[in-house]
Amino acid sequence: MIKIVGIDPGLAGTGIGVVQGTGNQIAGYSFGSISTSPKDPTPLRLDTIYSKILEFLTDQNPDYVVIEDIYSLEKYPGSGIMLGKVSGVLLVAAHRAGLPVEEIPVREAKKIISGNGGADKFQMERAVRNLLNHPEPIRPFHASDALGLALTGYYRYGKVL
Repeated sequence: MIKIVGIDPGLAGTGIGVVQGTGNQIAGYSFGSISTSPKDPTPLRLDTIYSKILEFLTDQNPDYVVIEDIYSLEKYPGSGIMLGKVSGVLLVAAHRAGLPVEEIPVREAKKIISGNGGADKFQMERAVRNLLNHPEPIRPFHASDALGLALTGYYRYGKVL
């Protein structure tokens, strides 16, 4: 049985998705998110994300961790910088947990999961839900994005682990 954790970085909400199975058969999945308060200073928020993800990864002990690679929109360069900070603590947490980790561009994950590299959040969530036969909407969207990353990792790396 192979277990892959997908993580969608975000300061306000970091999505987490777990997929496990054998071969092409998904046997189980779970999802959630880590939220931080905008009232808290950035170092505290980053520490919260780091501590919770490290504990989660240590408890889960997955075979592989997939994190959405950061990107920056020209209109909002500050968002890209903040995503970089969050990704940094996620990468360090995976390293401290002794796990192999890969960053995947969001367009690549969207293409693999939905067939459309430019899919919006609703299309991506529906595609993830269909692949997992999940009956109701997956919320928050950070969690469905994280499941999409976990599925991408499962399809891409599951056969070589």
